[in-house]
Amino acid sequence: MLVLLPPSETKSDGGSGAPLDLADLAMPQLSAVRDKLITELVGLAADPAASAAVLGLGKGADAEIARNASLRTSATRPALARYTGVLYDALDAGSFTNAQRSKAYARLAIGSALFGAVRAADPIPAYRLSGGTKLPGLATLSAVWRDVLPDALYAEAAGELVVDLRSGTYQQLGRVPDAITANVLTEHPDGSRTVVSHFNKHHKGLLARALVVTRADPTDIRAVARVATAAGLRAEIASPTELLIITR
Repeated sequence: MLVLLPPSETKSDGGSGAPLDLADLAMPQLSAVRDKLITELVGLAADPAASAAVLGLGKGADAEIARNASLRTSATRPALARYTGVLYDALDAGSFTNAQRSKAYARLAIGSALFGAVRAADPIPAYRLSGGTKLPGLATLSAVWRDVLPDALYAEAAGELVVDLRSGTYQQLGRVPDAITANVLTEHPDGSRTVVSHFNKHHKGLLARALVVTRADPTDIRAVARVATAAGLRAEIASPTELLIITR
């Protein structure tokens, strides 16, 4: 099973790993596009005003631009420890046992505007680039990635079940046919349901955690729903490829 997580705007600083080496990342067929985007970001960082405008930065812009300027020289750490925020708080990778961490490295991948996608153990630096950003002189990121990322993800899944928890923006970078997606809905007292916004990432993080720590090896959506239910989530199957997580 391959579980695809969304990235996050917020990332941890520092790391103890050597500087970025694209050869160390999973899905080496993405290396050429990765290298091209890194070169563009590093070059853009030489013009702080242009960087802030293109990347949509406000407060803290200098720190984010500095991250991009040092993409090829700064320390790395595993992607699972690099990304932070609501989903990653709920995933709570810091509490994994050694066995669970090994399973997380085997099962989790993370979408990325800069790298396309990385495995949870891949050593990456801190950076700033969102999926909706358009870099000067390049096509949209969805256009940049769509010719290479879908095939890379398909190959990485190696015929196993894919659970795609990425947001729409990152799914558009490279879709995986027949992947299971999850939508989080709030059920109101009158029975009506609405799409969850703020807590969407939280519940997807809980689902991702459940899929890591389970001893099961889900091969279809029914098995994924059982794992979610066993973890205390209310799960419903909306279609062969869509799981609903219902909150109150």
